[in-house]
Amino acid sequence: MKSLAERIVIQQGDLTEMDTDAIVNAANNDLVLGAGVAGAIRRKGGDTIQRECDAIGSIPVGYAAITTGGKLKARFVIHAASMQLGGKTSADTLRRSTAHALRIADERGLKSIAFPAVGAGIAGFPLKECAEIMLREAARHLKGETSLETIYFVLFDEVAEGIFTRMWKQIQVEPTSDAAGAKGA
Repeated sequence: MKSLAERIVIQQGDLTEMDTDAIVNAANNDLVLGAGVAGAIRRKGGDTIQRECDAIGSIPVGYAAITTGGKLKARFVIHAASMQLGGKTSADTLRRSTAHALRIADERGLKSIAFPAVGAGIAGFPLKECAEIMLREAARHLKGETSLETIYFVLFDEVAEGIFTRMWKQIQVEPTSDAAGAKGA
C-alpha cells in the first residue's frame, strides 16, 4: 500500500480535465454554478450538472452534495459548500465541507478525488490557511478506513501549487500523533 505522502498529490493544472472518480466544486450552499471553479465546471460539464444541483436545492454551509460529472472526465462532482452565495468562506466551513466531501466519496466507494483550493478564489479565503486546513483534513481522512486511494489537489497556478507543496512538507514532518496539532515554524 502507498504511504500517506504518496496518496496526496499536489499539482498545477485544470481541475476540469482530471480523470478521477470525482472532482470537487468550490460551491455555495445554493449550488448555483456561477463563476470561478463552479463556472468552469458548468461550462465543461454541461447543463446537466446545474440541473442536478437545482434538483438537490440548497444545502447547509459546511456540507457537500454529489452530482454526476456530466461531460467531464470525472464521473462525479462533489459540491463542497464552504460559503453562502455571494458570501465568504470561514476556516470552520472549509474544514467541514472538505471533510463532508471526503465522506461522500468514501460512502460511494470512490478511489480518487481532486480538489481545488476551495474558498481561496472568489470567496477570498487566505491560500496558506486553505492549504493547511484542506491538507490536514485529507491526511486525517486517509489515516482512517476509506475507499479513497489518492487525493489530488489541483491548483490553478504556480503560486498556489507552491503554497500547498510547502504546507504539505511542513505537515509531514510534524509528530504523527497530532495530525491537527500546532502549526510548525
